[in-house]
Amino acid sequence: MKRQILIWITPALLIVIASVLLYLWFTDDTASWDIPQRLPGADNKPADLDSVAGQIKIEGTLQTFVAFADKIPPLPEKPDSWPWFRGLDYNAVCKQDTRLARTWPETGPPILWSVELGEGYAGPAIHDGAVYIIDYDRENQLDVIRCFSLDDGSEIWSYSYPVKIKRFHGMSRAIPTVTDNYIVAIGPKCHVTCLDPKTGAFKWMINMVAEYGSTVPLWYTAQCPVIDDGKVILAPAGKDVLMMAVDCETGNILWTCPNPDGWVMTHSSILPMTFAGQKFYVYCAGDDSRGGIIAVSAADGSPVWKYTDWKVRTNVPMPVLVETDKLFFCAGYGQYDLGCMMLQLIEDNGKIRPEMLYTHNTEIFSSMQQTPIFYNGYLYGVRMVDKQLICMDLDANQIWTSTSAVKFGHGPYAIADNLLFAMDDEGLLRIAQATHTGYVRLDEAQVLDGHESWAPLAFANGRLLVRDTTHMVCLDIAAR
Repeated sequence: MKRQILIWITPALLIVIASVLLYLWFTDDTASWDIPQRLPGADNKPADLDSVAGQIKIEGTLQTFVAFADKIPPLPEKPDSWPWFRGLDYNAVCKQDTRLARTWPETGPPILWSVELGEGYAGPAIHDGAVYIIDYDRENQLDVIRCFSLDDGSEIWSYSYPVKIKRFHGMSRAIPTVTDNYIVAIGPKCHVTCLDPKTGAFKWMINMVAEYGSTVPLWYTAQCPVIDDGKVILAPAGKDVLMMAVDCETGNILWTCPNPDGWVMTHSSILPMTFAGQKFYVYCAGDDSRGGIIAVSAADGSPVWKYTDWKVRTNVPMPVLVETDKLFFCAGYGQYDLGCMMLQLIEDNGKIRPEMLYTHNTEIFSSMQQTPIFYNGYLYGVRMVDKQLICMDLDANQIWTSTSAVKFGHGPYAIADNLLFAMDDEGLLRIAQATHTGYVRLDEAQVLDGHESWAPLAFANGRLLVRDTTHMVCLDIAAR
């Protein structure tokens, strides 16, 4: 009898303890417990302490620290710009003319400035000598869009609005999109904010959860907005609207693409592309039970084509344009049968249809977070299974990998001046030749002290911006 009581009490006691701990976590928004590294296949969403669907319009606060013109030095006739996720052509290849160093001093590339940030993985955008990033002020529970001088890191302005967020592998994730007249940023809980890039003055806000029924993805939103021809292109993937175009100046909705299949938002971002004279936007939506890939007309939001055999649990990498008529896709997080795929677009009687060329499991190639690069006829990326930098041909055949002693992890990579820059999880930056002839490492340096240095890289005027969870650093990588 005693034994039976003990058997009954033990699980009951565990349930009570677990309930108390969960209660404390939900009710103490200042808790700072360490959360283990996120794992493939995790399916628990963060607790919402306040109703995200509550307030549609949130009143924000603008702080101006210095005049924009006072902190932006005279610029070249055509200053370099990295104005959105993956740079000007959405391909993580820098077009700048500045010659970059092939080797660094023993201490690494010079650090020009460093700023402290709230915990997160959001990377910067660079335009007209200014750096823009979305941050989170945990103490005051604010999303913060911040503008810094590329020259010396001085903060020029910040615009903040109240949003309560629990620490869940960081907070901020998405990268702003910047043009001469607008900056648009998506906050962790799907708040879309448009500001004046020079003054930080508010233009409009859309709460995609409250207004369109978006579901905040696991680990918060990482979708990066697209600005194209005066329109902001967004994928709320809500009850009725899958994708939409918003007028940059007014915030008015110009068109919407319906969502009859109930696809949901992922971490993937939208890729603009043109094929067979048609311009459209490609997006990976849904999860492993519903969803797929859709191309939406830039003219009116009508579907151009759909592909429903790519259903992934947590799609993060965006589509990769290969040549002019192919799209490469990859994923991770437990979808072992769908590591990567190549689609061929075919024009048929004035219509466009996608045709699958191949799929491979994660052993061939997959990526948990970063988007691969197509460069000079080859694909470059970090393979998830062994954390090796890999070069592949267009059939996903391995051409080379980095040495087995080198682990790149889930950090970012990009190409500039025929150099492949790749960061590991702990802030170690390596440069190698961006060529299919073999892995040739040129140099490496510890440029960040923190962990989970996963934010995408950004280049401008011989400078490289990198960040870990709590710091952003500007490096001088120009040749001497």
